[in-house]
Amino acid sequence: MQLVDVLARIGDEIVGTQPSPAPSAVLATGVVALALVALPRAWRVTRHVVTIAHEGSHGVAALLSGRRLAGIRLHSDTSGLTLSRGRSRGPGMIATALAGYLGPGLLGLGAAYLLRERHALAVLWLAVLLLALLLVQIRNFYGLYAVLVAGLGVLAVSWWGSEPVQSTVAYAGTWFLLLAAPRPVLELQRQRRRGRARDSDADLLARLTPLPGLAWVGLFLAATGATLVVGGGWLLG
Repeated sequence: MQLVDVLARIGDEIVGTQPSPAPSAVLATGVVALALVALPRAWRVTRHVVTIAHEGSHGVAALLSGRRLAGIRLHSDTSGLTLSRGRSRGPGMIATALAGYLGPGLLGLGAAYLLRERHALAVLWLAVLLLALLLVQIRNFYGLYAVLVAGLGVLAVSWWGSEPVQSTVAYAGTWFLLLAAPRPVLELQRQRRRGRARDSDADLLARLTPLPGLAWVGLFLAATGATLVVGGGWLLG
């Protein structure tokens, strides 16, 4: 198959629509996603997906705000680091710091909107594209491994999966982003109470703005909760 044929097929799948699954199937994917977030053993693995979305969101915000992205690192303990160059204060730095904890929920909200419009394959192919763009910014071996595994997994489902499998993966991934987004915020506040998160995004924003760190944690929690309510409503509706 020639490259032009491959691109034509992908383009048709992105703009095309697919049948929505039965409400029971949508609910089942939500239950599975909730288990992946709530069960400690599962969360130790699936939290890597949230870290990828978190650090990728930092990177996108840095580029959109005019900063120069210097690279992204993902670590096996589910932590990550995004480095950018530019002014140490100002709107660009604030936007970059703000984007991390908001990113997973906003990505889930965007995916939920596409699923509401019956674009399940668009969700998968856009995920492949975003992971490919992120891959070129990764600056450590584990990060390359994590993003490559995620990207190849979604690519395999997008290209070879049957329509029900593609729809199931798209819904499960969307539910996961929506349900998982608030949990790192709660973990952040627990670490802050113990004095272990002095360099967190919330504390960085507190140094950049008049608002205290706790206010930023509250904003993160309110925003991720709102994306869950709205996005979940779209999926169930």
